Amino acid sequence: MTKPARTDLKLGLAMVSNGTHAAGWRLPGAQPDAGIDFALWKRMAQQAEAAKFHFIFLADGQAVRTNAKDDEALSYSGRIDQFEPLTVISALAAVTERIGFVATASTSYNEPFTIARKYASLDYISGGRVGWNVVTSWSEAEAKNFSREKHFDHDFRYRRAEEFVDVVTGLWDSWEDDAFLRDQAGGRYFDPAKMHVLNHKGEFFSVKGPLNSARPPQGYPVIAQAGSSEPGQELAARTADLVYTAQRDFASAKAFYDSVKGRAAKYGRSPDDMLVMPGGLIVVGESDQQAQDRLGELEALIHPVHGLSVLANLFGDLSGYPLDEPLPDIVLNGPIKSIASTMARQAKEKGMTIRQLYTFLSGGAAHQQIVGSPARIADHMQEWFEGRACDGFNLMIPYYPDGLTEVIDLLLPELRRRGLFRDEYTGRTLRENLGLARPAHGAARMRVAGA
Repeated sequence: MTKPARTDLKLGLAMVSNGTHAAGWRLPGAQPDAGIDFALWKRMAQQAEAAKFHFIFLADGQAVRTNAKDDEALSYSGRIDQFEPLTVISALAAVTERIGFVATASTSYNEPFTIARKYASLDYISGGRVGWNVVTSWSEAEAKNFSREKHFDHDFRYRRAEEFVDVVTGLWDSWEDDAFLRDQAGGRYFDPAKMHVLNHKGEFFSVKGPLNSARPPQGYPVIAQAGSSEPGQELAARTADLVYTAQRDFASAKAFYDSVKGRAAKYGRSPDDMLVMPGGLIVVGESDQQAQDRLGELEALIHPVHGLSVLANLFGDLSGYPLDEPLPDIVLNGPIKSIASTMARQAKEKGMTIRQLYTFLSGGAAHQQIVGSPARIADHMQEWFEGRACDGFNLMIPYYPDGLTEVIDLLLPELRRRGLFRDEYTGRTLRENLGLARPAHGAARMRVAGA
């Protein structure tokens, strides 16, 4: 067997509620209350750790995020009740030893001190296995849960996010790594020369510090960021260790990979300092036909009421149009207009009906769908990985628990057979397992620069 060009494929497991596919909870044999069954999440986390996934990735929003036109339509959504991510990873960290956990927290509806303290605590609880997925939030529903009638505009959100991240990392540097003496005989608890009070005053935040936690085991918990816009790519290039993205084809994935990594140098970073890991819905079967049949089962279970709610986020209310006729000409004014314009153009080019379009979008939540036998899916992943369109993948599971078992039992052995995926963890912390350097303390960096 020819040795692959790259052999360090990174794999995350994107876990959300009761599965990524909109109709996954309805599939016979799926567990419809998976989103709030901790015993199941514990088993799946331990199963993922035994399979040597690098981390579990928890996307999140602080609202019931939907564009259903009324409560009746909302009642067809299968993703209402789910765990708050920091709470569940604190529990999962106690029943695992090596797998990492990357959890979402918004810079729009949190305060930097709170986030810095929570993630520092989680890094200690887990033994250095956590990451922060930095998001600016996108839904009006979240704004209305935090005393606002409208969401912050795009540029405002990203300016706030940049300052937010700077404050959090500054707080994590409140203490040098060896600041705490804990000298029982002499009575001195810490070395005051190694305490650094932030005293931050900026456009959005005034934070004195220091953080009431020692520096996290990883220096900084791994910082993940999702966003393909210009401000999003700039934020990722400046701050992120892990970049989460949603390209559907090789050409656009390669262009994004080159674009975001090409920005690293101006921030004094190497392109290798960040990992680009697109999400992808995985439907795997023992044969291509078996996988396609399973996808067909899932698609047939998408209720039209829910399907139209999926489209409403992009195109507004289409309930007055025939489902099996092409997408009508409509004015696009939604919060994610660029995605809507792209999807409308592609739907027109392919002659897709409204039903076909919502079926397409309900699968991987606008991510790529990778469907087929283990060999076919591995071919796809290997092409993207060796072609440097990504450094790995966040695997999205359509339904629980069998969807995860199928990926572990069918796909991972094929990736290992090709020499792409590891057999064992290589370190104790998430940074070590991802091959990412532990950031030096800011004061130590300054001392080196001044030497």
